[in-house]
Amino acid sequence: MSFELLQTLCKTPGIPGREHHFRDYVTSILAPQSDEPLRTDPMGNLFAVKKGKGHSPRSIMLAAHMDEIGFIVRFINKEGFLYVQPLGGFDPRVLIAHRVTVHTKSGPLPGVFGFKPTHFTTPEERNKVVPLSDLFIDIGLPEDKVKDLVKIGDPVTMQCDLMEMGNLYSGKTLDDRVGVYVMLEAFRRFKHSEDHIHAVATVQEEIGVRGARTASFGLQPDIGIALDITIAADIPGVDEKDHCVKVGKGVGIKVMDSLSVSHYGLYQFFCELAERFEIPHQYEVLPSGGTDAGAMQVSRDGIPVITLSIPCRYTHTVAEAVHKDDIEATIRLLIAFLEHSHEFSY
Repeated sequence: MSFELLQTLCKTPGIPGREHHFRDYVTSILAPQSDEPLRTDPMGNLFAVKKGKGHSPRSIMLAAHMDEIGFIVRFINKEGFLYVQPLGGFDPRVLIAHRVTVHTKSGPLPGVFGFKPTHFTTPEERNKVVPLSDLFIDIGLPEDKVKDLVKIGDPVTMQCDLMEMGNLYSGKTLDDRVGVYVMLEAFRRFKHSEDHIHAVATVQEEIGVRGARTASFGLQPDIGIALDITIAADIPGVDEKDHCVKVGKGVGIKVMDSLSVSHYGLYQFFCELAERFEIPHQYEVLPSGGTDAGAMQVSRDGIPVITLSIPCRYTHTVAEAVHKDDIEATIRLLIAFLEHSHEFSY
């Protein structure tokens, strides 16, 4: 696998509704692989396709979301400090003193999330989670310069490059840039399919699986497969029954989450493929949270869906961590399905 490609995917900005820079990069990678010119719908979803070789090919939609959780500027105070509105679910506990990038029309500006010094807080304040509404961003410029450069609605993303950490990759936006990576690699590597394979990079997943809803409505696929991370809570302080999945134990084959229940036949078929090709795998029941599968499942009159999940520790932080072997296992299982999809019926 390519660490450099995954690293570039992770650092290219794209909050919900502002995915255009990231989409441009994905377009450059997908375009040579597609049997038809790539297209973008009015929501901003990106579509590529490889035509099936069968006599009656079905349409299979792969969905991996482009958007990262982030913020937009909502207010600039008289001293030039920025206050932001979240787009997605960052925990305020992980934001204080972290570096950010404010993306302005004239270019990116570095900044940092600030809060009043601990020397000026009471013992009670030190033991409380600081709400996002009390945090501000300091970009190190005077108020008049700030207001000249920064506009209400400008995107803000976190700063943290992807790094190798033992057997793991750790950094920001692995949710869901690693899912996009899996889709790109499988789309490039699979040899042939009886069915039409649509690789769809979706928008606005983090604020309500919006892009997948419109993309699947327009595409009208017969089968939907979401590619995303899932919670690996295999860390100290969490009971084993609540681990969900474990890092390093293989691809997660989703049973259900709060947005979708995987089609039982499709679930069984993926489990059989994993056993047949000796691909490390585990079974995932996620109590809360969801993926693009939830939107695809209820599109028009409904379709069979499933999610292939990459186990991820420290989700929705700048230290998200996934295992190299789990990424490869996910790619291998997806390729196995694409090349054997004609064996599945429902």
